[in-house]
Order: sequence, then structure tokens, then C-alpha cells
Amino acid sequence: MFPKPLPALTPNTYDYESLPMVKPTGFREYDARWLFQKEINLMGVQALGMGLGTLIKEMGVKPEIVTGHDFRGYSSAIKYALVSGLMAAGIRVKDIGLALSPMAYFAQFDLDVPAVAMVTASHNDNGWTGVKMGARRPVTFGPEEMGRLKDIVLSASFDLSGGGAYEFIENFPERYIADLTNRPKLTRKIRVVAACGNGTAGAFAPRVLEAIGCEVIPLDAELDHTFPRYNPNPEDMKMLHAMAEKVRETGADVGLGFDGDGDRCGVVDNEGNEIFADKIGVMLARDLSSLYPGSTFVVDVKSTGLFNTDPALKANGVKVDYWKTGHSYIKRRVSELSALAGFEKSGHFFFNRPIGRGYDDGILTALAVCDMLDRNPGKSMADLYRDLPKTWGSPTMAPHCADEVKYEVVERVVKRFTEMRDRGETVAGQKIADLITVNGVRVVAEDGTWGLVRASSNKPELVVVVESPVSEARMREMFKAVDTVLRENPEVGAYNQTI
Repeated sequence: MFPKPLPALTPNTYDYESLPMVKPTGFREYDARWLFQKEINLMGVQALGMGLGTLIKEMGVKPEIVTGHDFRGYSSAIKYALVSGLMAAGIRVKDIGLALSPMAYFAQFDLDVPAVAMVTASHNDNGWTGVKMGARRPVTFGPEEMGRLKDIVLSASFDLSGGGAYEFIENFPERYIADLTNRPKLTRKIRVVAACGNGTAGAFAPRVLEAIGCEVIPLDAELDHTFPRYNPNPEDMKMLHAMAEKVRETGADVGLGFDGDGDRCGVVDNEGNEIFADKIGVMLARDLSSLYPGSTFVVDVKSTGLFNTDPALKANGVKVDYWKTGHSYIKRRVSELSALAGFEKSGHFFFNRPIGRGYDDGILTALAVCDMLDRNPGKSMADLYRDLPKTWGSPTMAPHCADEVKYEVVERVVKRFTEMRDRGETVAGQKIADLITVNGVRVVAEDGTWGLVRASSNKPELVVVVESPVSEARMREMFKAVDTVLRENPEVGAYNQTI
């Protein structure tokens, strides 16, 4: 029987083999992430399963769940510990085995199961684990559900009424692949570099792209959970640079890069230019709104201001809703607004009907990019990129900040910029024209140059993004201004990358 509540996380009060270990900060805003064996052990994962099963029943949801796992060396063991906890709480488990996160989301529809628990740490370094969860398809848990789950697990308030069951669904990837490829083939051959970063997408993405008529050049498609070259993260410049080099070497039409669990896609054009995902979102919004005029698109606060200013989107009657960063937030907002699609700068794209089912799928994003190219036979990916109004934007930059203080630091930054605006002070040499505080703070100068600070939802980091429609110099001035405010807080550490 688990202690009630779970023991505190100190070396003197737990035994790795006989007591559950669950670090409270692993419960994030919309999923869960821990360093395996340092912040959670297998008994802790079992407790998580008991808590999740208890929450599912508390929500009045049918006690059935889909589960799968990514290709990390320890993920299957973690999944089975989770399954044992779910079954103890009376949940009937359908296990699809090695999977991508979107494959698990698809299984909710295909198997007619309401809940999902996908064991993955996505693009996090080897050693991390996590679970993406939901109980009402296609949305996943947000802060309310994650907060309740945390309370149940840490207080050991489990409903262990029993009655659980387990079923392994054989050959489920074939059903997912068939769903993606049951469509017309491309009208012309598109040469694609499919970069997988040795993550789980390597088992599926090249095959799907070939099936729709692409000529595929695999890059790091062999599954290797040590991630020998770089983490499978299409927002990471190392991965983008590797894609760009391969595109130039092979003369490919486009490079498509997938993250560790396959729910994100990054893009490099035929000239080897790394295109940030928010710009890809604008390009896809242009393409799709020409087919579906008057469409609504949801975008996260990290994304380019072009969604509001692009003449082509305005001509197509597009409506844009800037919303909180995070796959759960955007997914839910797309569903609430019946938007055609949602785009995150991180590369999470959510296509609603008639294109998709509202969840994020990197392979479906790749297919949308290929379809866009197919519908523009006279233009290359670089041509479509050049058609966009010019802006100068940064990658997503992440200064270290401990989980325990990162939200407090962001509150201080929001307060600081609010006071600057109210006093008529300048930022980057200009008055503050707008402050968007739906998720951290996006401070906008009079010329449209803006900077964002928010707390990372799944790492001990802050998130910083800057963009200018004027010049690279203005972008750098905004970064300096934002960083100056950040440095007023001693808890903020070094960046992972800067401009």
C-alpha cells in the first residue's frame, strides 16, 4: 500500500526500490515530465497511473484508455508501470505499443476510446520521461486537470476499486499509416529530406511520405534513443542546420524534420533556408484560406505578427486568434472556435476538419506542406517563402530558470513592462504600443517590433522570442531591451542559444 500522502523527496526519506518517488514540479501545465530515476521511479509512475485512473473516473469518463510509448530505452518499462496503476484503478487499457503521440491521439478515434496516456518526453534530452494525457478527444489536459491529477497523486487519494483490463492492439501502426495515406497521390514528384533525429518518427514518417508519392531521402531515420547527433527537435538550430546541409547536398525540394514523438514538423526550403514554424504557418494559412475563405486560425503568442498584417490573409478574409503557447491550449482553442487550424512557433500544428481531427500531427503537417507545393507547381518552397512580407525574427531562446521560481519571475517581468507602459517609458527606443498578457508578456513597440517573455511549460526555463518587421537591427534592439529587464532577476541564467 502506498504511503498517504507520498513521502517527501529527500534522500533520507525514500528508498528507490520500495517507495514511490514523484517530484511535484514534474506536473506541468499540460503534460508531465521528469528525469527518470532522479525525479520519478517506477513505483512513482505506478502511482501516476493510479492517480490518472482515479481522475478519469472522477470526470465521469468511460474507464477506457489508449496508451503507447516512444523509442527511449526505458519508455516501455515506464509504460507498463503506468498500465499497472491504471488497471489497479479499474481502467481498461488498450496498448498500441511503439507509437508517435499523434498515433495515440488517432487511436482514441479509431478504437473509440475517450482517454489517452502517451509515454514520451518528446525532444527532451535522454534521461527524461513524461506522459501526454487527455480524457476528451481531441483535447489533452490543461492546468485544471493537471492540478487535480497532482493533488490526487501526491496525497495518494486513489480509488482502487479494481476491474481493470489490458489488451494489446496488434499492428496498430498500419491503421494509422492507412488513415494518412488513404488520399490522392501528389500530381508531381517532390523530393523530400525526411529528418527524424533518430527519434520514433523514423519508423513511420519516411514510409508515409513515400506512399503519397514523394521521393524520400532519409536523414537520421534509424531509431537510436541516445540521439547521437542532436536531439530530435525541429526548433533546435543543430537539427535545422543538418537538414539544410542535406537539402543542399541532394538538391531536394524541401526538408521536413520531425521531433521525438512525431507531433511537430520543421521545414527547410530548397535553397537550404531554415524557415521558422510560425512563417510556415503563415504560408499554410495562405494556401488553405484560398481553398476555405474566411477561415479562422489560432496562433500562439510566440508567433509572427504577419498573421495580423499579411495582405494575402486579409484578402482571403482570415480571422486570427492569438492564444496561449502550449499544445493543449492551442488544441483546445482550435476546438472551441471551430478553427480550420492552429499554429505554434514550436511546430505543433493542429488541423481541424476537413483536413484533420484537431490534434497535432507532424506527419500530417508534412503532408500539408507537400500539398501546398503540389498546388503551386510554378513555385519552389523558397519562392513561397520569399512571397511573404519580410520580417526579422529570432529562434525560440530559453534562459535557465528553476521550475520553482519561473512563474514568479514572469509575473515580475509582466509588472515591470506594465509599469513602463503606464509611465510612458520607452522600450527599444520607442513607446509601448501594446502589451499582450494572455501568456507571459508580449511587448509591442510603435513600429511593430515585439518581444515575448513567458515561462516554459515543460522545462526549467523561460522562453524569449523577438521579431521586427523593420530590420534585423531593430530585432536586436528589442532583444537587448527584453534581456535587460530579465537581468533584473538574479534567478535567470544563461540562454541555450541567442541571436
